[in-house]
Amino acid sequence: MKTEKEKMLAGELYDALDKQLSDERLKARLLIKELNDSREDQVEYRLRILKELIPHAGEGLWLQPPFFCDYGYNIKIGDKVFFNFNCVVLDVAPVNIGSRTLFGPNVQIYTATHPMNHEERASGLEFAKPITIGNDVWIGGSAVICPGVSIGDRSVIGAGSVVTKDIPADVFAAGNPCKVIRLLAED
Repeated sequence: MKTEKEKMLAGELYDALDKQLSDERLKARLLIKELNDSREDQVEYRLRILKELIPHAGEGLWLQPPFFCDYGYNIKIGDKVFFNFNCVVLDVAPVNIGSRTLFGPNVQIYTATHPMNHEERASGLEFAKPITIGNDVWIGGSAVICPGVSIGDRSVIGAGSVVTKDIPADVFAAGNPCKVIRLLAED
């Protein structure tokens, strides 16, 4: 029989109140508190916290606190990625972020979701869908990235957008729901 964590990672309905998952979220919350309480001049201290919180991060990750996530270990980040103030990553399922990607303030990345059927939802079980964000992407402030979405390399997502469907590479997309506005010209 699968553990609740195995169900979670497989994208199946699972109990988020499971002791193992609750303990892992608590560990992440304690690291996040340390990160968010740290000073700008404590660069090495922040790097040690980030290495433990997000072990699959490339070189040059910069998170401008406050930052929030569920587990941290489900976030895989390329090199030279920047998160501005107050970003949230609900990493119940894998979140893959390419190199040189930029996140404006208040960006929300949600892999977690709930059943549409009210009886299933009332059971307290939830599930998740992975998110993939390519290389050299820029996501404007207060954008929301919904479960199961992929954003292609070099695309730009306008501020305040709600991304509910996949966005291809090399486009500017914006709105609620987010849609392609135009192709981006190559330099």
